[in-house]
Amino acid sequence: MSTATEGRTATALRYFQALADRDAGAMAACWRPGGIDRFVGQADLTAPDEVRDYFQALFDAFPDLEAEVLQTTTEGNRCAVRWRVRGTFAGPGSFQGLEPNGARVEMEGCDVVEVEDGQVVGNSAYMDGAAVARQIGALPAQGSPAERRLAALFNRGARLRRRIAGDEPEAIADGVWIVRGGFPMRTMNCYLIRDGAGVCVFDAGIHSMAPAIAAAGARLGGITRVVLGHAHPDHRGAAAALDAPVYCHPADRADAEGDGGMHYFDLRRLDWHGRLAMPRLLPMWDGGPVAIAGTVEEGDPVAGFRVIELPGHSPGMIGLWRAHDRLALTSDCFYVLDPQTGRKGAPRLPHPAFNYDTEQARASLRRLAAMEPDVAWPGHADALTGDVRAQLEQAAATT
Repeated sequence: MSTATEGRTATALRYFQALADRDAGAMAACWRPGGIDRFVGQADLTAPDEVRDYFQALFDAFPDLEAEVLQTTTEGNRCAVRWRVRGTFAGPGSFQGLEPNGARVEMEGCDVVEVEDGQVVGNSAYMDGAAVARQIGALPAQGSPAERRLAALFNRGARLRRRIAGDEPEAIADGVWIVRGGFPMRTMNCYLIRDGAGVCVFDAGIHSMAPAIAAAGARLGGITRVVLGHAHPDHRGAAAALDAPVYCHPADRADAEGDGGMHYFDLRRLDWHGRLAMPRLLPMWDGGPVAIAGTVEEGDPVAGFRVIELPGHSPGMIGLWRAHDRLALTSDCFYVLDPQTGRKGAPRLPHPAFNYDTEQARASLRRLAAMEPDVAWPGHADALTGDVRAQLEQAAATT
């Protein structure tokens, strides 16, 4: 072992000897000011003050705490220390909001201590917090009736969250799935398209759909990217939570990164109940501004589809077109429901209260009709089938 390696190991062991001595001041003195003691999954403490305060509270709660180093391995400036601690939650101090109850605790874990010039500059501590919680009675014992009741309660909550978030993915074409969300009517559509080993998300629904979209993406190989049909709150809603690069048309970029197009909405054009509901629903649906990684335009390839520009509802609205099966994913080029009541019906122009330019939207609808899709899936509710062209032309001709 080199002299430098021995020195780093010695610094880490000095730190753990201070822990064994229950000397919070000596532990803090081992740190370079500003270093971060990271309890993985729990807390980040800034040295020296927060480190000293944390361990002083620990020693006040576990006055007989014993610490034992089981093994060390040093490589570069990091020393991994495997340890065991034992103690009694006897007080008088509380710990992390819990009052002492006399429980005995024993736990093993590992710290990865970063050392420079004889000082600790960083640390990542890995431990089983659930095991400690069980030992002190904050969680029921493993396998106990109380744990089974807690699991049943959790499962009921998980089922309710899934009902709120969205449905399971449904295959609607070769390599294409839909996730429907929006409690309770399920009229918000998000599409997942096979994209190599993973899936591309087209349109991102509303904010509450993020867990359902993320889970569906994980089961299908992972989300490679998100492509927004347009930037409105009910289509970008989950995008920021999906941990994937987001793309949109250049003309919608400012709105995707800004207010979601709300600046051109004219809610006065809604019925009285829509004027009451939409100012509350739109912020609830929205996940907020989205960082745009890049843009897509007419003809660009996206996961086996091609981008088609369908502006009007938004300045840069797009759809996706797959020629071999004449499948169109159209975002809000047309509606098949009343956005104020949720009642479904014949295809129609998107509501003028939300349009950037209704006449441009009408031209885009005619353009889509002329492409003669066999199936056209909108941003809300159900697909258009049958004589799609005739239905879209009728919708475009309706004032």
